[in-house]
Amino acid sequence: MTTGVRRRMGVEERRQQLIGVALDLFSHRSPDEVSIDEIASAAGISRPLVYHYFPGKLSLYEAALKRAAEDLAARFAEPAEGPLGTRLLRVMGRFFDFVDEHGPGFSALMRGGPAVSADGVPSKDHVSATNALIESVRQAAYEHILVHLEITDPPARLELVIRSWISLAESTALIWLDGRRIPRAELELQLVHDFAALAAVSAAYDEEMAAVLRRMVKDEPPDGTFGDLVARLLSLAS
Repeated sequence: MTTGVRRRMGVEERRQQLIGVALDLFSHRSPDEVSIDEIASAAGISRPLVYHYFPGKLSLYEAALKRAAEDLAARFAEPAEGPLGTRLLRVMGRFFDFVDEHGPGFSALMRGGPAVSADGVPSKDHVSATNALIESVRQAAYEHILVHLEITDPPARLELVIRSWISLAESTALIWLDGRRIPRAELELQLVHDFAALAAVSAAYDEEMAAVLRRMVKDEPPDGTFGDLVARLLSLAS
């Protein structure tokens, strides 16, 4: 009879494994509720060995947060093919996939991470690092939207529209997680409609935004995502 031999991992491989294990645990429960002992058990190693690779839970949490932020930012990438409304709807689908899969972790990311550091006192460095990660996700989302709009030098009102919409998507997702009382698919569509509505309101005040809006809708089919919004509004007016 032969017995299995556990393969020894290299330093970086073990670090990545621990980050993955921690991210999985943080995805299902608040990071404050997950102990180093649980992380060690899930990784199949001892508690002291976890500390060999990470000084403490906070540093491991920050590493997991960084991976989650990179994953979330990548969800906004979308081939520039087809109507804009359809593209944005796919982006929102992937965004909510992430929110659905990493509920507690997403909440912690958007709200600044664990309540306290390892010694019970909020770390200014940790808060700064977390804020930087959040801003990196927002910036990536902003740049991806500009690519879809084929704009490299956005007017001030367009920047306001895009960044306001990104904040709206974040707050909508956080509220949705608290009970999930609205069907997810409806929220995804509503957020795409919100983007069009924000652009339309801004276009009413600014000719540059009016030109952007015309480009946004020129390739939209009547039965497409933006066309659906128009039909809903017309039905209300009638």
